[in-house]
Amino acid sequence: MKIGIANDVAMAAEALRRVVASTHEHQVLWIARTGAEAVRLCAENRPDLVLMDLNMPELDGVEATRQIMEESPCAILIVTAQPKDNVNQVFRALGAGALDVTATPILQGKAGGDAELLHKLKTMDSLIRHSGGTQSMQPKRRAAPERRDAPLNMLVAIGASTGGPLAIAKTLAAWTPPPGCAVVIVQHIDENFADHFAKWLGEQLAVPVRAIEHGDTLQGGMVMVAKSNDHLVLDESLHLVYDANPRDYAYRPSVDVFFQCVAQNWKQDAIGVLLTGMGRDGAEGLLALRRAGKTTVAQDQASSAVFGMPRAAIEIDAAQMVLPLEKIGPFLRSTIGGKNH
Repeated sequence: MKIGIANDVAMAAEALRRVVASTHEHQVLWIARTGAEAVRLCAENRPDLVLMDLNMPELDGVEATRQIMEESPCAILIVTAQPKDNVNQVFRALGAGALDVTATPILQGKAGGDAELLHKLKTMDSLIRHSGGTQSMQPKRRAAPERRDAPLNMLVAIGASTGGPLAIAKTLAAWTPPPGCAVVIVQHIDENFADHFAKWLGEQLAVPVRAIEHGDTLQGGMVMVAKSNDHLVLDESLHLVYDANPRDYAYRPSVDVFFQCVAQNWKQDAIGVLLTGMGRDGAEGLLALRRAGKTTVAQDQASSAVFGMPRAAIEIDAAQMVLPLEKIGPFLRSTIGGKNH
């Protein structure tokens, strides 16, 4: 991969350059010292991947990510000191289109930092190749009291990747699903940050949000979030479990795996929603849901941070409806009911 580094701390930028150079598989294309410089260099010499710091002069990493994804989109990995101390910034960056987050090796204060970054680079390389490379990424175009013991009769399954956190928050904003409806989210995110994602999402929504533990059952009236690098599976007994197989999937946890389990094992009504994301994960699973008689929705191009996953689903006729982000939430509310806030 050709890699751009955006970091205003010379020691940190050098550490990143050294890790990239050690692979002999990647090359550093440029080093930007400000967010504005990173935006300019992406436009002039677009890399396959940008290692983006959060705190930089002129433009911070969140705004730089947003502008890059709008003007000259490419894969972006947030690499910053103490990411768990910057949860709001991290999820704003992920919502703007960054793929993932990791700690800067020289600043994270523990052994193995180089190995962690090298693992992320390997994963990013696989995702980029599976999605057809950077050139495939297109610039963005601008009630009565409810019973809590109601039986489950509806499942909303949401899959997302790049740009997903904010898209999910907007989709579910100001709505509490009825007690007979379970909502399950599979978002591509490292397991070390998944609990933080669930906590952050819970702060954005009126509905309770919880991370899924191995062996959980579906819960109505709340949002449940996958939290492992293993795949989320809905088994025949309708328990939510994690499974490392298939091991060769680049996307972890895989939206396809969960959607296909829902299509096979969930006999009640369901709505599958595939949101913004790089690559093709979720397309085959959404098609399986449609073939099983479930309702299927894909986010449209204009409102997607990256149109890869929805586009793949649309191309194979997996989506019954293609909707802008601002209409997906109202569709769920009008179809399912529940409380508006």
